[in-house]
Amino acid sequence: MPTGETNMLTTQPGSNEAMERSQNEPSQRATRAISPSAISWIASTLALLALAAVYFTATPPDNAVTRIGAETADTAVVPAAEPAQSGLTAFVRHSQPAELLDFEFTDGKGQPKTLSDFKGKTVLLNLWATWCAPCREEMPGLDRLQTELGSDKFEVVALSLDRGGIEAARKFLDQINVKSLGTYVDATGKSSKALRVIGMPTTLLINAEGRELGRLVGPAHWDSEAAKKLIQAAIQ
Repeated sequence: MPTGETNMLTTQPGSNEAMERSQNEPSQRATRAISPSAISWIASTLALLALAAVYFTATPPDNAVTRIGAETADTAVVPAAEPAQSGLTAFVRHSQPAELLDFEFTDGKGQPKTLSDFKGKTVLLNLWATWCAPCREEMPGLDRLQTELGSDKFEVVALSLDRGGIEAARKFLDQINVKSLGTYVDATGKSSKALRVIGMPTTLLINAEGRELGRLVGPAHWDSEAAKKLIQAAIQ
């Protein structure tokens, strides 16, 4: 082979190192482009996402707020709530009464009702289900509240979201010897969507015009003095 051609095919000294440097430079530049603060932010975000995954899939303790789901109309779990609040510290009051979407449900006789049917009286609307442990815990207190303050100006409306319907709700209320609460059921779960409820129990305080004054997510001692003062102020 002619000498000129041989020289063209011969690897020049240092050419391999040059090629390797050329190949590595893009990845090195990319590495340098990611600052330590960016890496820290990415790690923190991944940690939060992992925590969120556990947050929504863990099995709830007895005082957990149970996310609306399988036993009602579509159940996962939202984080554990604090034990029932006698002082209602978890109650969130709106700066202005908020409009509510109307929705249908049934009473204990199977007759259709709507939220607007209760206009003219202050309502404590409690969304619950028989399979929700904290809901069961606070039900006797709601019954005592209705016994003490129930009138043509105020009513505790305990609305069951059980798919089992009226019979499932009535069976439980009979078991705990409820004396004053009416039976109200929404087996479709549509009320939870209309009210933007994410977990149970959730309790809304609604004024006589049908507007929401505030709500509390989680169990509470609704027959406490703090609760009665809150409601009496809403009635007046």
